[in-house]
Amino acid sequence: MRIAIKRDATIIDEDGNIAGHDAGATLVRRLLRIFPGASLIGRGARRCAEFDLVPLEFLDPEETAILNMDVLDSLTVWTTLYHSSGGLRPQIMNFVWWPTTSLEEPVQISAFALSCGLFPTFANSERTANEVRELVAKWTVPPISEQARLAWVNLGFRLDHVQERNEPKIPVVLYPAIYLSERKQPQAFMSILDEVHARTPLTVQMRLHESHLVSELAMSFSQRSWVWVGPLTANRSSYWHALAGTTAFLATATEESYGLSYVEAMGAGVIGIFPDHQWARALLPPDYPFLYRSPDEAADLLERALTATAGCRRELDDLVAGSFAEWIRRRHSDDAFDREIKRRLEEWFSR
Repeated sequence: MRIAIKRDATIIDEDGNIAGHDAGATLVRRLLRIFPGASLIGRGARRCAEFDLVPLEFLDPEETAILNMDVLDSLTVWTTLYHSSGGLRPQIMNFVWWPTTSLEEPVQISAFALSCGLFPTFANSERTANEVRELVAKWTVPPISEQARLAWVNLGFRLDHVQERNEPKIPVVLYPAIYLSERKQPQAFMSILDEVHARTPLTVQMRLHESHLVSELAMSFSQRSWVWVGPLTANRSSYWHALAGTTAFLATATEESYGLSYVEAMGAGVIGIFPDHQWARALLPPDYPFLYRSPDEAADLLERALTATAGCRRELDDLVAGSFAEWIRRRHSDDAFDREIKRRLEEWFSR
């Protein structure tokens, strides 16, 4: 069985590589690594660096399973291939890797639910899987919802990327996102950091996608002498090197489907300060001590993480009766994701 990956927003550079550092581009690269020889669906046939770009109509439904990251588009994909192949039934697996709460219009929600009811669906976390299950039950009829096939596993990260800690002389706080979107609440982040900076020395690092790097908000943040606003790291090695020298991060997002950037940072030994939301608790052990319910509480917790860092790390280690960073790594290793997505494709499409 051959694998074809579909994500329309994927950009391929002049050298035939997947461009960009956003979550979607990173996941496409990861899936191409998991499935050697997989192709990417796109306009115009092209031989790229390590994969083929293939138009949808060129695929053979009998030999190819489509891993569709554009979930709302699965019905169109099925219809297009069904007709172009003369009536062969396409094999499509949805991959839900973003928060379902981003769907706002009833047409979007119903189309998403129908897609996940009709086609096997793989989710990036238990939380996302539960949201999918609820939407399918609510927005489709019983003959569809009762036959829905759904699986999940945490995305995780590659453990061999983690580098030895390099503690900074002045504590470094990470803005744990690459976008200044409303859902990430960057202004709430900076408001809390202003308060903490008034109490103790610190620096802030904000590595942003180029589309947000030139925004008015980014420029206003960079006017603070203790805030560095710059582009994303050039490669994964430099990304993990930066995490090894980061003290803490402050999460302010209202919603996350999983939270890969937070998991990677904690796996690198960064202390995470989280809002007391369900999405955050899904990543953490019970009784995690750095959950806040108000901006004042967030400021107090962050100040403690920056001024009593060693004690905070010991507190986290005691919480899991061992190394907290190792606890994160064991539960969020990408090995589990690789195994499970392969297993589900074989289970759902082997003939």
